[in-house]
Amino acid sequence: MHLAYPAVLAALLFCTGLYGVLARRNAILVLMSVELMLNAVNLNLVAFDVWLRDTLHAGQGLTLFTIAIAAAEIGIGLAVVLAVYRNRGTSDIDRLRDTAETDAAEALPDDGADGADGSGTRRATEDQDTAPAGKAKKAEATR
Repeated sequence: MHLAYPAVLAALLFCTGLYGVLARRNAILVLMSVELMLNAVNLNLVAFDVWLRDTLHAGQGLTLFTIAIAAAEIGIGLAVVLAVYRNRGTSDIDRLRDTAETDAAEALPDDGADGADGSGTRRATEDQDTAPAGKAKKAEATR
């Protein structure tokens, strides 16, 4: 068997996976594209192992290791995607900005100033006045 056939097939698989990673918006499709790229690498490892007639079969051993790592990666990746989908309601990559995004209404800085009554607490009306505006800005930022 010529080395060109599996090498061309692996190149096509890798290019298809690369296109999927760069062009897709859905996180699950991006994970599937990464799996395609890993399978292209596995195909190359086995093809070169057979072509070089390695007595230790290092390419096939490395392929088994890569398959195990890919299985763990897809398991963790799907768990992360499901957690993000439950929290945000979407798995669209463009809409997932920063998970540590905070709003001014949610995290008001504590400047140590006492409230109007001198008790060291803010008035409830100040928080109620800024909360709707802050939530509207956050909803607009996630669109």
